[in-house]
Amino acid sequence: MNCDPGTTRARRGPRRPRAWLAAFLALALIEATTLFAAELPTVELAIKGHRLVAEVAANDSTRMTGLMNRFSLQPDRGMLFVFGAAQPQAFWMKNTYVPLSIAFIGSDGTILNIEDMAPLTETTHPSRGPALYALEMKKGWFDQRGIRSGDSVSGLEKAPRARE
Repeated sequence: MNCDPGTTRARRGPRRPRAWLAAFLALALIEATTLFAAELPTVELAIKGHRLVAEVAANDSTRMTGLMNRFSLQPDRGMLFVFGAAQPQAFWMKNTYVPLSIAFIGSDGTILNIEDMAPLTETTHPSRGPALYALEMKKGWFDQRGIRSGDSVSGLEKAPRARE
């Protein structure tokens, strides 16, 4: 059979995922994370006159997820983890893309210690004593404001209590 070269079609290689599909999936992940974050209650806190707003993670599910899978954090925004009892705590940064600093806070509102945490690591960062709360902020937030161990956090009484 004779084939006219003007009517043949060019052969295509294997189909590749389209850029729009990858972009759509990325936006869906961001949207899902944003929706999840929007469902968490918030509390206004202050440390040495510096005000912040923290989403509150007060149950096992929200504490386990924390700030995982987020790609940004607004200025003066963070996450407050509330536990059922003051005890030694430890955090890691698995699936967390934003570099964070964490302040472990005792039941009296005093900061026990502050640790800087690198993203996407499983290195544990422990509290230096029994902590009832942990406050995560962008890395360097505490240091830039001169906030140290021994400083008090006000507003914790307005945070929802832990629900296991």
